[in-house]
Amino acid sequence: MRVLIGGIQHETNTFSNIKTTESSFRQWGWDIGDVILENNRGVRTFLGGMIDEAERLGIEIIPTFATFAYPSGVITTETYHALVNTLLSEIKKASDYDAVVLSLHGAGVAQNTEDLEGTILAEVRKLIGDHIPLIITLDLHANMTQKMVELADAILGNHLYPNTDSYEIGEESIRLAQRIVKGEVKPTMFLKRLPMIIPTSTTNLSPAKDVNQLCYKWEEHEEVIDCTFYHGFPYTNISELGVAVLVTTNNHVDLAKEIAEDVGQFIAERKKEFFKPLPSPKEGIEQALVHDGKPVVINETSDNPGGGTPGDGTYLLRAMLESQLTDACFGYIYDPEVVDIAIKAGVGSTINIALGGKTDDLHGEPIQMEAYVKTITDGKFIQTSEMWKGKLVDLGPSVRLQSNGVDIIVCSVKSQTLDDQIFKLHGIDIQEYKIVALKSSQHFRAGFESISSKIISVDSPGLTTMDFTRFDYTNLKIDVYPLHSVAVK
Repeated sequence: MRVLIGGIQHETNTFSNIKTTESSFRQWGWDIGDVILENNRGVRTFLGGMIDEAERLGIEIIPTFATFAYPSGVITTETYHALVNTLLSEIKKASDYDAVVLSLHGAGVAQNTEDLEGTILAEVRKLIGDHIPLIITLDLHANMTQKMVELADAILGNHLYPNTDSYEIGEESIRLAQRIVKGEVKPTMFLKRLPMIIPTSTTNLSPAKDVNQLCYKWEEHEEVIDCTFYHGFPYTNISELGVAVLVTTNNHVDLAKEIAEDVGQFIAERKKEFFKPLPSPKEGIEQALVHDGKPVVINETSDNPGGGTPGDGTYLLRAMLESQLTDACFGYIYDPEVVDIAIKAGVGSTINIALGGKTDDLHGEPIQMEAYVKTITDGKFIQTSEMWKGKLVDLGPSVRLQSNGVDIIVCSVKSQTLDDQIFKLHGIDIQEYKIVALKSSQHFRAGFESISSKIISVDSPGLTTMDFTRFDYTNLKIDVYPLHSVAVK
């Protein structure tokens, strides 16, 4: 058996003023052919799971094209064509394959299409025909569309957020492809979309945890292949976005619909539980200081680069500097200009800088400060978090500054913080600090929950704030909760 694999992944925050270009993708990998195998074998990603499982089962993998861009603004039309044309070109080079398995995201938006994944699937289907099974994996923040369901033979998505199960989903996609080719199953999907959007909600805690438990219970049914709760990605100004449930059975459409309606109703009844008030940065610091234990991790959810923000927001860092802390570190803020200044000055120098706040006016103004240059590194390390463990991370030239009692890591590549490796790289043992601050919404939990005394999420103005009323949704086809008073059912 021969299976084509590949992938195009982007989570698009349409409210960002930073367009996503081909260079945005090339920065994180523009892999063709065997390079995909080299970069993903043994790594806990969707593609890593696909490759390892295929090799275990004796299935021949034909790698095509795989790329990923860090979440940002709308993908340009030129970039869209470069992505799709490269994927199609590589697929055309292959012959005598039995199935196609692609790693997509589900929340991609380009200037020429608000349903990137549905449009990609249409192009791929046109090329391979209707007889070749087409299976895709998606992030649970996918804004699911009926077009995706109609064009794919099967769709498998993350159950967990943080996405610590991507590898296992990748494995499952290969096993399912094999079963389809052998004629053992005929996947039948039913999509239930709900008129609601929710904040980024970790599946470690209720109510998302409870929804997953119901999905798992239904998956015990012998005719159920998959039952997934898609949270949707709320930071997109498109016509169709929000929560969805996708159920896949073995040729039992009525059963798929029954299950999707049941899980959908369960979510609807708990809609208010997803919205929990968060403290401001100042309030979060005050809570951390009275907590008995360390380290206390404070995550700045409103400036989460993993959701398309600039990563140079200053609200939390400014509050820390103004709080006269003596036992705190911040890892990290994105500011290549400051990194360059620090490197030129050298370790042991004192520099006067304007840190952060350079991308837009939403995430806070630059911080005028004097700082001591403590360390300089290349920003490279191997990820240890259970999410994407084994992946090579390159945050570019990076520095550790010290100012007003706070150790501040500054990097030249934008990313959320997923584990403590960037701290270790700069000689910081977070166990020795009272407050450890970082930019992320939920993914950081996979690397920090087991080594922190307490986690405090703080919110402020930003492109990933939990306050959806700050955004102007002008393209919605229907009213959605909580933006409108609607019955969710």
